[in-house]
Amino acid sequence: MKLEETLKAHGQEHLLDTAGLGEEEKRAYFDRLAAIDWDVVELWKNPEDLSGKGNITPIEGLSVREIEKKKEHFRTIGAKAIREGKVGAVLLAGGQGTRLGSSSPKGMYDIGITRPLCIFEQLISNLFDVVHACGAFVPLFIMTSEKNDAETRAFFEEKKYFGYDKSYVRFFVQDMAPSVDFEGKLLLEEKGRLALSPNGNGGWYSSLRRAGIEKEFPALEWINVFAVDNVLQRIADPVFVGATIESGKLCGAKVVRKAEPREKVGVLCLEDGMPSVIEYYELTDEMANARGADGYLAYSFGVILNYLFNLKRLREIAEERIPVHVVKKKIPYINEKGEHIAPEKENGYKFETLVVDMVRLMGSCLPFEVVREHEFAPIKNKTGVDSVESARALLEKNGVKL
Repeated sequence: MKLEETLKAHGQEHLLDTAGLGEEEKRAYFDRLAAIDWDVVELWKNPEDLSGKGNITPIEGLSVREIEKKKEHFRTIGAKAIREGKVGAVLLAGGQGTRLGSSSPKGMYDIGITRPLCIFEQLISNLFDVVHACGAFVPLFIMTSEKNDAETRAFFEEKKYFGYDKSYVRFFVQDMAPSVDFEGKLLLEEKGRLALSPNGNGGWYSSLRRAGIEKEFPALEWINVFAVDNVLQRIADPVFVGATIESGKLCGAKVVRKAEPREKVGVLCLEDGMPSVIEYYELTDEMANARGADGYLAYSFGVILNYLFNLKRLREIAEERIPVHVVKKKIPYINEKGEHIAPEKENGYKFETLVVDMVRLMGSCLPFEVVREHEFAPIKNKTGVDSVESARALLEKNGVKL
């Protein structure tokens, strides 16, 4: 079916107006329109109900105490896999440092005090610990966004990849998803340009796969996914890798013990017997306060967005559709007169996938507890809780010179 017919079939004739666009602009615009996944766009009519939960029960995992007992055994297994090139890492770095007062990629934000130290450099330093311990570089795939890709690549070149072997580093751009108004009409941010946004952190593997770069490392069997904003996390941690491999599970998740029953973190548990992450507000008071035989909270495994995924299973679930969340948002757009509108209230839907939904699709998951003060220093804000200030304090506590 020709593009014009496709657009008309979906009630999107307004997108055919290309008056004033140059030939190159038209070509790029039509290419973008031709790539639209209409199955996703049409979800606005009947979005999947993702709010209901099945039978929620606690999940068994490895506590810090249990890990300590078998630490060297796990490390041996994980280090072997790393040396054999079976472990790669994906850094989710598509965001900007807007909430920190910066218009640059978040990873470029300087957290140093007496010396320059950007978030990217600290994360590479953490990864170097594994390189030195295992005697092998870990392939690192950095997911950027259309907005920050060029700046991120240029920054790594300028900083000479912070000493990391650049032959093991690849960049790829996160897939974008279109936005629609409440009648399902695709919105434009400019004439000839769709209003697009990143398709959620669950889109990392489809984006990586489309880029084709995983094929450059044929020995890969496991991928460790982590977010840019936790500057203390251990990446491709051989103990974590070894424990997950030995467990026979297809996924591992680093978790921290909840500080108190109602802490606002996603909790790893079982839903109808399958691994699942549920939000803190979805726990009843009884569930939130329940304790197991070990005295710990029964639902105490708070996720920190550090997951290890089996690549073979990832390829299988890539053929399935990861749940798409249809989210109401305020979406800037141009109206039929070409005027730019910055809405003051929600005016449409965005389509997002979440990495936590991938955990369930993997079918099995090993919760791997880490010590919060050693591996969890998120930077969400400039000051206060989960801020540059709190992260600096934790970095110094862990011996990092700032």
